[in-house]
Amino acid sequence: MTTQDQIRNDPRYRPVLDSGFVGLIDAMGDDASIARAARVSYGEGTKTVREDTGLLRYLMKHDHTSPFEMVEFLFHIKMPIFLARQHVRHRTASMNEYSGRYSEMSAEFYLPEKNRMQGQDTVNNKQGSADPLSNFDATAVWETIQHANVESLHAYKDLLKPRPSSGNISLSRELARIVLPVSNYTEMYWKMDLKNLLHYIGLRMDSHAQWEIQQYAQYMAEFVKQRCPITWQAFMDYKYQSIKISRGESDLLVDAVAHSNVNECSVKASMRALVEQHGDEKTLCFHYGISPKELLEFVSKLKFRM
Repeated sequence: MTTQDQIRNDPRYRPVLDSGFVGLIDAMGDDASIARAARVSYGEGTKTVREDTGLLRYLMKHDHTSPFEMVEFLFHIKMPIFLARQHVRHRTASMNEYSGRYSEMSAEFYLPEKNRMQGQDTVNNKQGSADPLSNFDATAVWETIQHANVESLHAYKDLLKPRPSSGNISLSRELARIVLPVSNYTEMYWKMDLKNLLHYIGLRMDSHAQWEIQQYAQYMAEFVKQRCPITWQAFMDYKYQSIKISRGESDLLVDAVAHSNVNECSVKASMRALVEQHGDEKTLCFHYGISPKELLEFVSKLKFRM
C-alpha cells in the first residue's frame, strides 16, 4: 500500500490526516470544455454572444448541469475504512479499491490527535461531535484507541501465520481481515464527473460533515479550483455560499421587509416586531409553516439574531 513518504514530493498529491492522501492522477476537460459542450445545444452563432465566464455562471445559476458532466477527475485516495464507507455513498463515481482478499491489509491505522477527542453532540448535530473531552479523558480514550489498533494488528498477523497441523497453510486473507477495525487504512482509485464532484464537495466540505472527511473534500476542492477556476467560482457564488430558503421563509422575509419599509426600521427590528404581533415565536412559526429550528437556521442565514 502506498505511503505518505512515497508521494511526499509528488505535486499531484496532498497528505491528509496521519497516513492518508488525495492525489489527482488524471483529469479530462476544463472550463473551456464545459462551454463548448453547452454551445452545442444552441448551435452555431452563439460563440460570439457569450463569453465563457458568463455562460458557465448562467449554467450554474440555472441548474443546467449536463455540460459540467463533460469534465472528469480521477483521484488516488488513501483513507480510513470508516471514511470510505461515507465516501462510497456517492454512487455516481467509478471506483476500484485495494483488496484485502488478494493482498495483506495495511498496517496503518488512523489515530486522531488528542484535541480531536470530542463528546457526542446531542443537540445540534446528533450524529456528530460536540465539545472536547477533558485532558484526562482525552488521553485515556486516545490510549484505548491506540491499544485497540495495536492488538487488532497483532491478531491479524497471527491469523496469517502458517498452521503446522494444517499443512503449514494460514487462515485465508479474506477471513483474517475481519479482526481489523474501521480505522484501518484502505486505498482506491476514484473517478467522478465535475457535476457530481461539486455535489460531493458541497456535502462533505460542509461544517456538519465529519471533520476527517472535510479534510479530504477540501483538497479535492483545491484540485477542482485549479483545473476549472471559472466553474469553481460560479459554484461558490450560486451554490455553496448562497442562501436557500423555503416558501415559508420567503413569505416571512417579504413581510419583514415590508414592515421595515413602512416603519422605517431595520429588518432585524421588523422581525422582532412580527414575533410580538403573533404573540411568541411558536405562533409565528405556525403562521408561516416553519419549525422553531427552521426559524433559528433562517435568522442565522440572514446573519442577524432576533
